[in-house]
Amino acid sequence: MSSDYALPIPQNRVIVGFGGVGVDLLATVPTFPKPDSKNRTTDLKVQGGGNTGNALTCAARLGLKPRIISKIANDPQGRALVEELEAEGIDTSFMVISKEGTTPFSYIIIDNQTKTRTCIFTEGYPKMIPEDLPRPRLLSALDGAKLAYFDVRMPETALVIAHEAFNRKIPILVDVERPREGLDELLPLTDYVICSEKFPQAWTRASTIPRALVSIMLRLPRLKFVIVTLGKNGCIMLEQLADESPLLEEIDIDSDLESLSKSKDDSTMPTIIVSSITRFTAEGIGSMCGRLSIGTAEKIPESEIIDTTGAGDAFVGAILYAICANFDPRAMLPFASYVAAANCKALGARSGLPYRTDPYLVSVFAPHW
Repeated sequence: MSSDYALPIPQNRVIVGFGGVGVDLLATVPTFPKPDSKNRTTDLKVQGGGNTGNALTCAARLGLKPRIISKIANDPQGRALVEELEAEGIDTSFMVISKEGTTPFSYIIIDNQTKTRTCIFTEGYPKMIPEDLPRPRLLSALDGAKLAYFDVRMPETALVIAHEAFNRKIPILVDVERPREGLDELLPLTDYVICSEKFPQAWTRASTIPRALVSIMLRLPRLKFVIVTLGKNGCIMLEQLADESPLLEEIDIDSDLESLSKSKDDSTMPTIIVSSITRFTAEGIGSMCGRLSIGTAEKIPESEIIDTTGAGDAFVGAILYAICANFDPRAMLPFASYVAAANCKALGARSGLPYRTDPYLVSVFAPHW
């Protein structure tokens, strides 16, 4: 198809992702079952899952060429998982396949009444260790990569890969759900962070999310931006910029976020509200020069919401593409929010992921490339 009818393909579209993959067993029920009761499914699907598998699938559909590093077992679930990833255009040649053990899997119950999902995760065995990835294979996996992605699983191996990516000057994006083992060693190597709503305060002990973002930036001077995802309430991004003017006004970051929030409109599609370049202050923490943005989420009619499983992974996958395509931040957040919303309109973490030929993506976001 002509590039006029698809998102542009970045000049370098090779990315490497390391982390969790698995199989999702998704069951939709009228209401969440009570203890010691029986219920019937209204829909059932078996599909690949895991943060890394989902995010890279999203990135592949948008036009990137992901390479995945993870570990599964040579069981029916593992073999099906590899076939699914390869069908999406993901290079699985760097995956480790154990002759014995089990592939990770999750039971996911989708409550059709409340539109919530409950996950029961079973870890795979044996876990991946650095010795599973000899140095020549690691170097081959990273060769020519534009970006490296981590979901903070299997920390010992993650740190080996991240240090090599850092030494080779490959930018690193980390997707953080909560504080995990190895995270404090991984973050100083990181260029971009996308995190859950609860993470900033849990990691910094700051009293508010905006203050926590300033604390994160001061503790991690390499960071270009940190994005906090807020589900149906959109997201917040703080960019770190060079302080080139001594005349910049100092503004309390909590007050600035409150002021920006008042500018939200009633648009049903994702939008963004951006501050000027400012020296943000956080009482008791410090100050930094940057730009604060609020991204709104698409307002999806209740009748169109099928399953929120993997919405955060879809958001991350879209950001991976946006970085490789050099999107302006003003386009990046609405783009990622639209992709995440699209994924909520189908069952499972991957069924609703849009392709680069999606008419809305092409008409609205291709001009920003």
